[in-house]
Formats: sequence, C-alpha cells, structure tokens
Amino acid sequence: MLYDKLPIVFLSTLASEKKDSTNSQIASYLLDHLEEIKDIGIRDMAKECHVAMSSISRFCKEIGLHDFNELRELLVSTNMNFEQNSLSSSCDERLKAYSSKVKESIEMVENSIDIKQIGLLCKEIKHYEKVAAFGLLKAGTVAFNLQTDLLMLGKQIYSNISYKQQLQYILSATKDDLIIIFSYTGCYFDYPDLRALKNKLNAPQIWLISSKQETYPKFIDHVITFDSLQDQNSHPYQLQFIAGLIGQEYARIV
Repeated sequence: MLYDKLPIVFLSTLASEKKDSTNSQIASYLLDHLEEIKDIGIRDMAKECHVAMSSISRFCKEIGLHDFNELRELLVSTNMNFEQNSLSSSCDERLKAYSSKVKESIEMVENSIDIKQIGLLCKEIKHYEKVAAFGLLKAGTVAFNLQTDLLMLGKQIYSNISYKQQLQYILSATKDDLIIIFSYTGCYFDYPDLRALKNKLNAPQIWLISSKQETYPKFIDHVITFDSLQDQNSHPYQLQFIAGLIGQEYARIV
C-alpha cells in the first residue's frame, strides 16, 4: 500500500467534517502530535484534545474504527512516508525531473490501457441509474473529477470523500448499483474494514481501475488495468488521466 489506514480515515474526516466539529478537532490534534500521543491511554488523550473520554470513543466509531484499541494500533504502526522525486540542488533540474516523471507515467497509461474497456464502462455508466465513484486520499479527488465531468454531460453520479460513508454506500448497494473504484495499487478492498465486510455485498456491479496486479477479489466484475511505476509522485496523474479519458469517451455516446 502507498498509504496506511490512519491518514485515510483522518484526512477524510477533516475533509468531510466542519472545521470546528469535535471529530475535526480530535483528528487535527492527533495528526499534529503523532509522536507524543502514540502510547497514551484514552483518558490522557481526551485531556490533551480538551474533550471528554466519550468523545474519543465516539470519534473512533464515527470515523470507521472499531474502538479505541484500533486507534492506538494505528497510531503506533503508522509510518508517514514522502517520496522526494529529485535531490538535485538545481530548481530547474528538479522541475525537469518531476515533469519527466509525470509525462512518463501518463505515457505508460496510454501504452497499456485497453480503450475498449473504457468504452464498455461508459456504456454501463449510461445504462445504470445509480452510479457511484470512490477512491481513497488522492484517488478520492479523481472520483470527484469524474463526477464533475459526467455532470457536465448530463449524468449525475454519487461520490463521497469520507471513508466511512464509502463503506456504508458499498455495503448498502444492490445489483441495481454501478460502483467505480479508483485504486492505484488495487488494494482498495484490502483495508481491514472492507476485507471483513466484503462477504456482505449485495452483488453491485463493481469496476476497479487499478495498476496491473496478479489477482483481484472475486466479487469485482471488471478491472481496467494500466502499467505503473508504483510511486507516490506519478500515481495521481495516471488516475486523473484515466478519469478524464472516461469523460471524453462518455461524451461520444450521449
């Protein structure tokens, strides 16, 4: 995985909650003090966040965690990692190196993606009345971009940045739903909550857009794959390119 679960649930909380809400306050404080609060109990955490212990317990439930123990495990195990593309002392060289990486990643998609599958997906989008697009972190912005493009073309679809809301939607979906998942590593359903709940799915039509992997969950109906470098720097551009391509191809059939 490119990212651990903690930034997924915390950043989705900050993006979906009001700035002054209790959950936002807790998430913001914990992200700012990851090292200091890794080994403290719920009482001390509540004191540090200036909230009641019940607020910490409620926070865990509302962001999609089972309990405080899971929160502590995430705080202890999470590794924040940023991949720096170039260490050159020249700003011009750093610009060129980053630009080259992005261009290379998009060319990899161009040379490896099956455009016919994109066309089939667009027909499905047109056919289904209930369509949703999801992704985690940067892939979530890709889903929103697709939502915007399709709205401009007269097709309204659902999306949500909240990790918990995505879970709830997927689990309540039926065979009448089309769900598009953007997942650079293909591991969207490998996160513990989704892995444990996937047997409860009510057979929605699921399309996964992912870099090439050896295997995918059996309940996924279609996978659109592409070659990738499996790095932080290029992956949002590859997914954004594909989302834009879906919009372009969808425009041809409406």
